[in-house]
Amino acid sequence: MKTEQEILSNNPLKSPGKKKKELGLDSQGIQKTMRFHHYLGDGAGQVALNSINGLIGMLTYFYTDKVGIAAATVGTIMLVSRVLDAITDLIMGKVVDSTKSKYGKARPWMLWTVIPTLLAIILLFTLPADASATTKTIYALITVTFATAIIYTAIAIPYGSLMAMRTKSSEERSKMGITRSVFGYIIGMVIAIILIPLTNMLGGDQGAWIKVAVVLGLLSSISLYMTFLASKEQNDVGIKEEQEDNIPFFESIKLLFKNKYWVIMLFAQLFINMMYVLSGSTGVYYTKYILGNENLVGIMGAVGLIPVFLGFALVGPMIKKFGLTKTARIGLALGIIATLIRCFMPYSFMAALILGGVATFATIPMMSVGGVLVNNTVEYGEWKSGKRLVGMVNSANSFGVKIGSGLAAALIGWILAFGNYDGALATQPDSAITSILVLTVYLPLALFVITYLLLRKYDLDEKYPQIVKEIEERKNK
Repeated sequence: MKTEQEILSNNPLKSPGKKKKELGLDSQGIQKTMRFHHYLGDGAGQVALNSINGLIGMLTYFYTDKVGIAAATVGTIMLVSRVLDAITDLIMGKVVDSTKSKYGKARPWMLWTVIPTLLAIILLFTLPADASATTKTIYALITVTFATAIIYTAIAIPYGSLMAMRTKSSEERSKMGITRSVFGYIIGMVIAIILIPLTNMLGGDQGAWIKVAVVLGLLSSISLYMTFLASKEQNDVGIKEEQEDNIPFFESIKLLFKNKYWVIMLFAQLFINMMYVLSGSTGVYYTKYILGNENLVGIMGAVGLIPVFLGFALVGPMIKKFGLTKTARIGLALGIIATLIRCFMPYSFMAALILGGVATFATIPMMSVGGVLVNNTVEYGEWKSGKRLVGMVNSANSFGVKIGSGLAAALIGWILAFGNYDGALATQPDSAITSILVLTVYLPLALFVITYLLLRKYDLDEKYPQIVKEIEERKNK
């Protein structure tokens, strides 16, 4: 086995004597397997995930204002379901690695979850409105846990694993990452912008929410079926599946932590997801108490779509020119610069609008390539240990992502409370203003810096082609 230094010094060539398949090889000499319709079908799976995510985000309002559950109770329900969700991620990773079917390991879950996804989404809103408080609480906890810790996890872990099983080409994986991000962002934006006005137009009662849930449930199920049809696992041929399946759970975890690139991505994804939660949840505090007009959040949100669309348009060419990791680092560096400048003008609306837009643009590359960088660690781990842990790589990383999201949500409450924030006050004390600035400017700067420094240690891009080549050579012996 070659050392990492030897790999870095090698420039892998295309294997001689092998006839190119119809799709040919990518720029690193790795066989391509995907056509345009495959990317569209794969990206459609993100519709189901982001529909569940978006609706869960709206449940607090639905529970408190439509069916009368106390806000504190809702918070407890969400916390418990989040903890269970993170735990089931790890279990699902082992389940995926142990799955055997004629469709493969990950792909069949796109088919098996079609009907359960429809049911899970509808059940979220069919809570008996006239029931006792205890019955409502129990029903809500069961249905939220079913939707997030069971159905969402049963989709997300296999879906993430499909990226590694569908193709070994980093070029194709990067296109998959971009397509998934676009699909996910669009459905998330539609839910965030249209859900409340649409349910109000339909009457604003619980029945209106159920009607919308039925439509989103059907759309999600159709999207999952499209992903199933468009997917075909490529990478498990030749793997000693019995040896892989018999790896004990805790040994799998130990192998993951010996994979340095997986560890880097575990923490990078944790911190960048903290950033996503902060940026999506604290804008209203900033506009209301720092800028003095909460209606400005709508203007900032609308203008903020420009860097999002620009980011998705440019990330593909950036990856082609700079590579996966460098593209993510360039974005993070832009975020550091923009947020650092904002530190010197935290009360400026124009600075928030323009520099905040640059910071939003800065998150798009990482959003697009994060899943690719995670799945590329599968080959590195296989090269190092001889064990291919696709499901566990994705599930344990998802565990970190959800812990990061939960930690960020908790930090918002903790930091506001530490600053003596009181939502009943029209004017907040100076300590609360400082807390809001920490959440919207200073903490995001720290998260940009930490994530950038972590990715400085991720140099797998240069080693990846030779690693894939060596793995193939082992299989052919």
